[in-house]
Amino acid sequence: MLACTAFAWGGRAAASDDGCPVREGQPPSVAVRVDNDLLGGQDEGYTNGIVFTFASPNVTDYTEDPCLPSAARWVNHAFTWLQPHHAEQRNMTFAFAQAIYTPTDGTRSDLIVDDRPYAALLAGTFGYHGRTGNRLDSRLIRLGWVGPSARGQEVQEAVHKVTGSTDFEGWSNQLHDEPVFQLQREWTQRWDGPSPNMDALVHWGGSLGTITTNLVTGLQWRYGRGLPDDFGSLPLWAAGDNTAPRRPSFGHGRGWSGHVFVGADVRWVLHSLVLDGNTFRDSHSVDRRAVVGELSYGFQVRYDDWKFALTRYHRSLEFDGQRRKPVFGSFTIAHEF
Repeated sequence: MLACTAFAWGGRAAASDDGCPVREGQPPSVAVRVDNDLLGGQDEGYTNGIVFTFASPNVTDYTEDPCLPSAARWVNHAFTWLQPHHAEQRNMTFAFAQAIYTPTDGTRSDLIVDDRPYAALLAGTFGYHGRTGNRLDSRLIRLGWVGPSARGQEVQEAVHKVTGSTDFEGWSNQLHDEPVFQLQREWTQRWDGPSPNMDALVHWGGSLGTITTNLVTGLQWRYGRGLPDDFGSLPLWAAGDNTAPRRPSFGHGRGWSGHVFVGADVRWVLHSLVLDGNTFRDSHSVDRRAVVGELSYGFQVRYDDWKFALTRYHRSLEFDGQRRKPVFGSFTIAHEF
């Protein structure tokens, strides 16, 4: 229900007749991001993902602000304990995502005991972001489902039909159906560079739940024309993909702008559903590695209210016996209202 009404953020942000005033700062936006390992020259591991993200304008309150759809305000009453109420600027995001994971050898229909499980995950994420100066506090709750009901096999086969790739034969061995959840908390600090064309960011935090339990820290550097007043362009950060609240003195920015970015992250992984297997039932699993590093880089181009971004990720080995280091990419198309 929230995903359907989230499109209303665009119209409500500028419509004074329904009680939502025109506001400076972060505008409402909608974005579509596609992750795929073919962008890294592979067809294995985290093989495909699609994410729809809706970001609200800056809000004064998560449960009463008229710039949020009524469905969002209703849901937010259940998560008041999670929200950053004392920040100077606040906004809300909602994302709906599917992620698909496969082993390396797609021609085998038997259980491949020394490779990762087949898995498909559907999840909705409610994100609450609070900004004070150049410090951001992000708090997320992710609720979803893993297993055949997440339709990973059907989506992968549809994508492979378009790309002309061979279907994977081992989906009968995928993780079983069960509900999943995750709580995530991250802080991000931004430093402006010696010119308006450069900045640097550091983030740290962690997550707890049946999807993943980990600790993470990392940094990011950006350089270009018209850098956005936000907290990063890396999509895998909690407030990445330019969804954080902006200060009121910063508006859209018109015309062309663009920048490049590079980042590095280290995760201490205590649990990973897609490697450790089902939580409540016996299933296939592999020996997960505790420490995983990641290097990412890309570029972003904006024109008026539209954004296009391309990112590539190089990750260290995630489990014992993994044949090669994961490489995948993502592209994002977003529109601000």
